[in-house]
Amino acid sequence: MWTRVAGIGVGLVLGAAGSAVADEGGPGFVLRDPAIVESSGLAASRTHPGVYWTHNDSANQAQLFAVDGETGHTLATVTLTGVEGRDLEAVSVGPDGDLYVGDIGDNLGGTWPHVWIYRFAEPEQLADTTIEPEVHTVRYADGARDAESLAVHPLTGRVYIVGKTEGGDGLYAGPQSLSADGVNTFERVADIGLWATDAAFSPDGTRLAVRSYFGALMYAWEDGAPERLGRLPVPIQQQGEAITFTPDGRHLLYGSEGAGTEVVAKELTGELLPVAAAEGADGDAGEDPARTGPARDGAGSGEGRDVDGDTVAIGGAVLAIALAVWLGLRGRRKHAR
Repeated sequence: MWTRVAGIGVGLVLGAAGSAVADEGGPGFVLRDPAIVESSGLAASRTHPGVYWTHNDSANQAQLFAVDGETGHTLATVTLTGVEGRDLEAVSVGPDGDLYVGDIGDNLGGTWPHVWIYRFAEPEQLADTTIEPEVHTVRYADGARDAESLAVHPLTGRVYIVGKTEGGDGLYAGPQSLSADGVNTFERVADIGLWATDAAFSPDGTRLAVRSYFGALMYAWEDGAPERLGRLPVPIQQQGEAITFTPDGRHLLYGSEGAGTEVVAKELTGELLPVAAAEGADGDAGEDPARTGPARDGAGSGEGRDVDGDTVAIGGAVLAIALAVWLGLRGRRKHAR
């Protein structure tokens, strides 16, 4: 009911935007499985080229879907057993080949004393299966909070979570390695000025992308710390809650809740490109563009806008109306759970 009604408000924007969410010729696809109705996380498989993992949000069974990145069809469904599956919000693949699933949402506004990360080896064969994952209990050093963003660094394997508050929140680092015994305390290591709904590291570990419903930021990553580079072009979507890099690091893929939604590809250019992707484009191992490029905010990203040019063309008034409708219904939905 909420999705259909909210679609009226957001539909004002979509109708005015026209082709704003159209695939730009990059590696986008449509989620065609009718069981995927609230895609809240997205991660590129390491074991199966061209496959992406996604999952539904809260109030759905704890399942992971392996989706073909060309056809959008589900190739396998992994059902998690022995876990609560309270509010799955994010998925990431670690350097060990394990899938990390963040049961980290808190629709009660940061009142749950702990959340969980579920971890299991990515299946070697794509077939429907049932898995009991390893469970890691998580608490934050500075108190409980809502979160929808989890990212595992592809080189160090360290797990990071971004809190979700309207004015921005923090980036939290887990222990060097997660333990299945006791509690894993996540420490705040940086501020993130975004109402974050998902985050992802680039395949080479030199970039961290964080998105919200209507905007996104790119950070350079060095020595375990983020340095803000600029804003990213973001498509207008029904309820944008997922982001990941393509395996070559040249595109970001944006996903949304809703049945039959499109995963939209946006090409990265300039300093927003991960180092490995930029070096491949230049044909040599030059310096990190984050250190030698032009002024940070907005470079290569629509002149500093939170969203792309198509979105800006809609007009501030229409966007504000749609956002107000959406926020009201979103709050109603959250408190109803």
